[in-house]
Amino acid sequence: MSGRGIHELDYDIAMAVDEAPLPAAHHSEVALPPKAQKSHWAFTAIGIAVILGLCYWGELVLSVMLASVLLAFILAPVMDLLIRMRLPRGLAAAIAVLLLLTVVNGVIYYSYNQASAFLQDLPKYADRIREEVTRFRKQAESFRVLNSEQEKNVVNVYPATTWTDILTESFGSVTQALLAASFLPFLVYFMLTWQHHVRSATVMLFRLENRHTAYVTLGLISAMIRSFMVGNLLIGLFMATVSTAVFGILHLPFFYFVGFMSGFLSLVPYMGVLLAMAPPIFVGLGHMNSGDVLVVVVTVLGLHLIALNVLYPKFLGNRLQLNPLAVTMALLLWGWLWGAIGLLLAIPITGAMKIVFDHVESLKPYGTWLGE
Repeated sequence: MSGRGIHELDYDIAMAVDEAPLPAAHHSEVALPPKAQKSHWAFTAIGIAVILGLCYWGELVLSVMLASVLLAFILAPVMDLLIRMRLPRGLAAAIAVLLLLTVVNGVIYYSYNQASAFLQDLPKYADRIREEVTRFRKQAESFRVLNSEQEKNVVNVYPATTWTDILTESFGSVTQALLAASFLPFLVYFMLTWQHHVRSATVMLFRLENRHTAYVTLGLISAMIRSFMVGNLLIGLFMATVSTAVFGILHLPFFYFVGFMSGFLSLVPYMGVLLAMAPPIFVGLGHMNSGDVLVVVVTVLGLHLIALNVLYPKFLGNRLQLNPLAVTMALLLWGWLWGAIGLLLAIPITGAMKIVFDHVESLKPYGTWLGE
C-alpha cells in the first residue's frame, strides 16, 4: 500500500473514531452525569441584549443577507425547473438570477414611466390638490393655541439646516443602500448554487447526536420560508388584480399601475390598509366623488379582511402557527431595529425562531409561547 493510501486510511479511521460513540468504561462504581446548572436570569438578559445590539448595529449586513435568503427561496423552483431541463446547476442559477434582474428592471422602468406621465398630468388637477392641502393646513393650525402674553418679547431660535447638510446625509444613505443592493445578485447566486453544501455543512457543525434534529429543523425552516414567499406572492397578485379591475371600472387615472401598487401595499402588516388606500385616493383627487371614494375604501378594506381571514390561514397558517400577540410584538421589535425592511422580515424571522425553539428541549416553552 502506498504512503498516500496509508494517510487516507488514517484519516478515515480518525473520522470514524471521532464520530463513533465511545464504549462505556467498566468500573465498579457507576459515575453519575453532572447535574446541569441552571443559568441565572441576568446572563440570559445580557445575552438577549447583546444579540439585539448586534442586530441593531449590523442592520445593513444582516438585512441584506436575509433578503438574499428570501430571494433565493423564490428562485429555487425556477432553478429546479431548469435543472430538470438538463442544464448545469451553475447555469440554471445564473439564468434564474438574470430573470429576477430583468423583472426588477422592468418594474423600475415601468414605474418610472408611469410616474413621469403622472407628473406631466399633475397640473390638470393641481388646483384640487392645493385646495385639499390648504384646507388641511388651516384645520391643523386651528388646533394650535398661542398665548400672546408668553410669546411677547420671545425670540424663537431654530437650528439652521442647509441644503448641503441634507444632500450630504442623503448621499451617504443612498450610497450605502446601493452598495448593499449590489451584493444581492451575487449572494442569491451563490446561495442557489451552494444550497446543498451549505445545508450539509451547517448540519455538520452540530454534535453527532444532534445532527438529525438540526437537519429536520433546517428543512422545516426552508419549507416555512418558501410557503411564506409563495403565499404572499399569490395573495398580492390576487388583491392587485381585483383592485385593478375595480379602479378601472371607476375610471381612475393610471388604474393599471395604482391597482397593483395598492394590492401589494396591502400585504404590509397592520399599516397595509392605510398604505393601500393612499395611491387610489391621491390619484383620484378631482376625478372621484364621495361615492367613488367609498367604493375604494370598501374594496381595499374588504380585500384586506379576505386576505387576513381566508387567504393567509389557507396558504400560511399551517407553516407559521404564530399567535397574534407574538406577531405584533415581532413587528414592533424588528420595525424598531431595522425600520421598513424589519417589518417585511419580522414574520419569517419569528417563524424560524419558533421552529428552532420547538426542536430545542430547553427552549420549547418559548416556542409554546409564540405558538397558537
